[in-house]
Amino acid sequence: MNNNSYFQKKLEPIKVTKQKSVSQLLSEMGKTAYQGRKLGEAVDIWEKMVNDKDTLIVLGLAGSMSTAGQWTIVNWLMENRFIDVLVSTGANVSEDIVDAMGFGYWQGSHMVNDQELLENDVNRYYDVFGKETDYRKMEELITDFVMTLKTDYNYTSAEFLYLLGKYLGKKNIPSITAVAAANGVPIFSPAMVDSAYGETFLMAKNQGHNVVIDSVKEFDQFISIGTKTKDVGVVYIGGGVPKDLTQLIAISVSPMTQDQGVKGRSGGLRKGLQEYYYPHKYAIQITTDSPQWGGLSGCTLEEAISWGKINNETGTRAVCYCDATIALPLITHALSDRIIEKRKGPDMSWLFKDVQ
Repeated sequence: MNNNSYFQKKLEPIKVTKQKSVSQLLSEMGKTAYQGRKLGEAVDIWEKMVNDKDTLIVLGLAGSMSTAGQWTIVNWLMENRFIDVLVSTGANVSEDIVDAMGFGYWQGSHMVNDQELLENDVNRYYDVFGKETDYRKMEELITDFVMTLKTDYNYTSAEFLYLLGKYLGKKNIPSITAVAAANGVPIFSPAMVDSAYGETFLMAKNQGHNVVIDSVKEFDQFISIGTKTKDVGVVYIGGGVPKDLTQLIAISVSPMTQDQGVKGRSGGLRKGLQEYYYPHKYAIQITTDSPQWGGLSGCTLEEAISWGKINNETGTRAVCYCDATIALPLITHALSDRIIEKRKGPDMSWLFKDVQ
């Protein structure tokens, strides 16, 4: 390799100036190094996704971000259709309801006597405090909704959360589900019982009302998204189940179509067997986990290339090792600077045709 090939882009130090926008700052950070550079690259790639009319954008949201005040950012992303599908933990789309109901959370401390918190009905989320009584009121509200559902119909999480969003919207509770339903953004929560929803199903069952969430039907519905779009772009906040499920859009369409492939989509074919794959065109991950432990939350996007899940072209992916409560507000504010008009996302109403 020619020695000059190593010196194509010169690093540019950041100069401090007054009245610099977040967008400009992140652009300058993208010309530096380490995670600041990756944060700048993440904004550039998300902007490309938004401007690519043939791309469906999926946000994978792990952890408990709503208690950290991030749920309103997710609402903004959906309102502007900077995301088209949300795949979330149950926590993120239930704990936000507490705040949306007007109860809220409080800044606390991780240096506290947790036994005393227990005795005073205070729940701790690292350095955030919440009232157990408020949490129960949220559960009771969701249980009231569950009691309105059919007991002879198998719901997917997307159908369940869409109907919940309609229910909460009528009550003027601007939760993630309500904003999603109003903007036609489906929410999948593949492990939703690992949250307040699990308890609400039990509370409804105690009243003789058994509701069924069908995970197999849900998976079929979710993977069908890969047969109705040309390209997919993904943004992962953390990893876990939301990331893993979203990655499967790229490869599980092959068994869905009996290894016949998807007409109109440009993908690949495994060398040793008749198996098609359609790598995500763009990918961003914000994580604090390391790859060497073998977990998916730390798994690099480059590793996913070997599975056929992520595109291998340069300039289409970025992994930023950063706390999401730092990265997400900065990235979204930069996007608000750069993109003025609301994006017209793909029509996802076909997912709700059976529950309209």
